[in-house]
Amino acid sequence: MLHSSIQPTVFFYNPNIHPKREYELRKSEDKRYCDKIGVEHLDADYDVENWFERVRGLEWEPERGARCTACFDMRFERTALYAHENGYNLFSSSLGISRWKNMEQINGCGERAAARYKDLTYWTYNWRKAGGSQRMIEISKQEGFYQQEYCGCVYSLRDTNKWRVAKGREKIAIGEKFYGQEIEA
Repeated sequence: MLHSSIQPTVFFYNPNIHPKREYELRKSEDKRYCDKIGVEHLDADYDVENWFERVRGLEWEPERGARCTACFDMRFERTALYAHENGYNLFSSSLGISRWKNMEQINGCGERAAARYKDLTYWTYNWRKAGGSQRMIEISKQEGFYQQEYCGCVYSLRDTNKWRVAKGREKIAIGEKFYGQEIEA
């Protein structure tokens, strides 16, 4: 099923995702798909206390702001350490597939983390190009994946719900929306 000479391994380290139910949903979807396509899935620690410590004082930063940089830095630093300790020479991230994310911000965090280790490179591949975003949606619909409606952190959930309420929409219902489901009017 893979169309590349790169044999990927998924390193799931997302202590930013809240609440825990959302974290577990996202992790189980990730693991389920890895199992299906024969990709190793490594489940890292749900290091939530360290995440809150890392973003302390940044609670009111906007999406794509300093809080996101601190979050990306933490997650990439942990990923780079794992890669270094386990003989990987290249790592990347699926964060860039989202049109809501800033590619320069993501790549900067990845490159800083990789620079800590002599033989490690962060791959700055643009997953949005050449139909990557559309392919992600197609696969998500085929697989009936859980649809993530906010970045993942408690502050993103707060801000997204505030925006939704201001627009007359319902707040996010954790665990209820899946790709391919018909939306009732």
